[in-house]
Amino acid sequence: MPDYRGRFAPTPSGPLHFGSLIAALASFLDARHAGGAWLVRIEDVDPPRCPPGADAEILRQLEAFGLHWDEAVRYQSARHAAYQTALDRLAAQGLAYPCSCSRKQWREYAIYPGWCRDTLREPGKPVAWRLRSDLGLRSIAWQDRLFGEQAFDPAQLGDVVLKRKDGLWAYQLAVVVDDADQGISDVVRGYDLLDNTPWQRQLQAALDLPTPRYLHLPLIVADNGQKLSKQNLAPALPTDDDAVRPLLHQALVALDQAPPAMLASAPVADQLTAAIAAWDASRLQAQAFRPLPQG
Repeated sequence: MPDYRGRFAPTPSGPLHFGSLIAALASFLDARHAGGAWLVRIEDVDPPRCPPGADAEILRQLEAFGLHWDEAVRYQSARHAAYQTALDRLAAQGLAYPCSCSRKQWREYAIYPGWCRDTLREPGKPVAWRLRSDLGLRSIAWQDRLFGEQAFDPAQLGDVVLKRKDGLWAYQLAVVVDDADQGISDVVRGYDLLDNTPWQRQLQAALDLPTPRYLHLPLIVADNGQKLSKQNLAPALPTDDDAVRPLLHQALVALDQAPPAMLASAPVADQLTAAIAAWDASRLQAQAFRPLPQG
């Protein structure tokens, strides 16, 4: 697949951890095995969550694991104009609308009840912008490369926020605009984002953008059953070679690639060369969660 273009798009809210490594490594191997390009995009649309230097640390961690990207790193914080153009287009179609409601006001509802769809409930208050789930695509289905046929009713998901009241861009719109602009053909990411895909498919259809293939990966959970994340203080990935080598091998095991045990202490470049040649996404087990490998 010579036109394959993949990406890894972390939020720089802290350093990468083992769960992040699984997503980065799988997307990298999928791209390299296909002879395609692999990009890195820093999703820094929420500056209050992004401490200074976190992006640089993430890039150092990726390089330590031999995950080298092919084009200049993109920063979403520099993409305001592109997102605004997309939002304006949605608003002109009646698919995006301003909303003055607070989460506290609709806390008794499972999803936002659409009070501002036709007119602002509280004019003069700050507004967010939402995507109308009752218009556009009324049923959304796609074939996930691991979890198979997926089908969602947009009305059961609600009107997701595209731009926040504080003027910051929300994930759903930014990721769709940038995936299309960068020509991403394949998205490889964690299972926790699978139910975000319907909103993204809605946006792609409304904006006449291509739809990439999706491969959602099982999430790594700690001994307490919680997903590894920065919020629950998952340990940061090391950058010293002696620690990186066995951890890279452990990640390949977690991805069901069955790397030879003898490679656990091999140089990173040698492990990746073998892993790229042997990569087979069909080996992945279709389970939403899997325990943190011991090793």
